[in-house]
Amino acid sequence: MKYSNITEKISLVKNNKISLKENVKYFLSRIDERKNLNAFNFVFADEALHQAEIIEKKIKSGEHGKLAGAVIAIKDVLSYKDHTLTCSSKILSNFIAVYTATAIQKLIDEDAIIIGKTNCDEFAMGSSNENSAFGAVLNPIDESRVPGGSSGGSAVAVAADMCDASLGTDTGGSIRQPAAFCGIFGLKPSYGRVSRFGLTAFASSFDTIGPFAKNVDDIALILNVISGRDDRDSTSVDSESIDYPIIKRQDKKFIIGFPKEYFGDGLDKEIKEKIWSVIEVLKQNDFEVKEISLPMTEYNIATYYILTTAEASSNLARYDGARYGYRSRNSSTLEEMYVNSRSEGFGSEVKRRIMLGTYVLSSGYYDAYYRKAQKVRRLIKEDFDKAFSQVDLIITPTTPSVAFKLGEKSNDPLQMYLSDIYTTSANLAGIPGLNIPIGNNQNGLPIGMQVLAKQFDENKIFQFADILNLAG
Repeated sequence: MKYSNITEKISLVKNNKISLKENVKYFLSRIDERKNLNAFNFVFADEALHQAEIIEKKIKSGEHGKLAGAVIAIKDVLSYKDHTLTCSSKILSNFIAVYTATAIQKLIDEDAIIIGKTNCDEFAMGSSNENSAFGAVLNPIDESRVPGGSSGGSAVAVAADMCDASLGTDTGGSIRQPAAFCGIFGLKPSYGRVSRFGLTAFASSFDTIGPFAKNVDDIALILNVISGRDDRDSTSVDSESIDYPIIKRQDKKFIIGFPKEYFGDGLDKEIKEKIWSVIEVLKQNDFEVKEISLPMTEYNIATYYILTTAEASSNLARYDGARYGYRSRNSSTLEEMYVNSRSEGFGSEVKRRIMLGTYVLSSGYYDAYYRKAQKVRRLIKEDFDKAFSQVDLIITPTTPSVAFKLGEKSNDPLQMYLSDIYTTSANLAGIPGLNIPIGNNQNGLPIGMQVLAKQFDENKIFQFADILNLAG
């Protein structure tokens, strides 16, 4: 069942070259064959097969949507009515969603098939997908290694051929980093392009919903579908539409910048060499490539973790055992019920971030940490504004290393947090970023390159990725 992208798949179904039901069966068999990867929390086998029959008829009648028959997995932080929503946490172990997220509804409205919900770090807090009440997800290329986080299950589902594409969420790199570790494309859209309605909040001013796929065409198509203003999310905006098919750029070359701060001693040698080889290809194809500076880079991680943990401590206050979710049975007073429910329901990483966030928001520390971090966030955005006045796009490493071993960084939170050193800046600035797979290291582990653009300039990223694919 070979096809290059979702659009070609629709054509093959229409011309009786493939059966959509058999296609879904193939993905279900892959999920079963590789269940040891632990990519899925829930699989909707019967629903997916039933939808395949309905949508195949729509395709053949010519009355189908843009994503007709696309088999898509969704991260288990996204609300899907009448389906379990756990955020990979014990505290929501039996919670059934009462509405559907806008992004998911848009997929369904365009005839996508939702095959299941994917494993993730608890409440999307993590860089390795080891912080899940459902257990760790394994990297499909090397099962002794992590797939990246927090959207590790969504990345693995695509990389291991369990679906056509998937949705993840990105608060500080949680789409781009696992995409890099698993050797696929992963996009963090501009903040505000995709409605967050129905996304369980981690850090509300950072969270974004975006797609994983094996090719940039499917990334662009899915973003085309899920983008747009939503009255139920006041942070969503009307912006320039996403072009699909991707417009071919032949009239002028992009000016590409690479920030010197991203290529220092902390970067793996093989990743640096791979990106330099891409830069050489660009130069040979008459692109202007120049070094730029983003001087606030050294403050990215500290600023990110101060602000996101502060927002997390506020957002997660609602999980108290009183209204919904897990409630401790070992309590004799209301206060004990609150304390015990949260202590027993949350995992260690979530507790760590709640405590950090509560600390930086507390009396006496608010001005020293939270307010100062907000000011630095503005300076980081100004860094990018200045850079994009000189260049069209910025290329950087996606991660400082290839996928690391399971358990390697579990006991060193600071080292784990530094896994996001090249990705958090895009969330701080609200700009889009795409991971492009650019090869493997000597051990066969994938290497990714990140492409950044100014806010709402995703079309330019897709045009560049398309050119790079042709040049490469």
